[in-house]
Amino acid sequence: MTNTSSTAAPTAKTTTATPEQVAATKQIVLKEIEVKWNKFSKHDLSALKNTDDLVTQVVAKYGLEKAAAQRDVDALLKGRAI
Repeated sequence: MTNTSSTAAPTAKTTTATPEQVAATKQIVLKEIEVKWNKFSKHDLSALKNTDDLVTQVVAKYGLEKAAAQRDVDALLKGRAI
């Protein structure tokens, strides 16, 4: 009797978020941004396109160094996209 093991990697189920889930997550993220950084207007928030854009805006509005702004943005977003 021999001890054999499978070399096949286990398959992980990937789930794709529905458009409704993406929209809901975006609204939650924008609300969290609005609470943390209250210098953003509704227009500013709606114009944000991605994480880099948010970092740039935080630097501009709050005068933070880019590294500090990136750290704050990453902590707020926790891996979520805008």
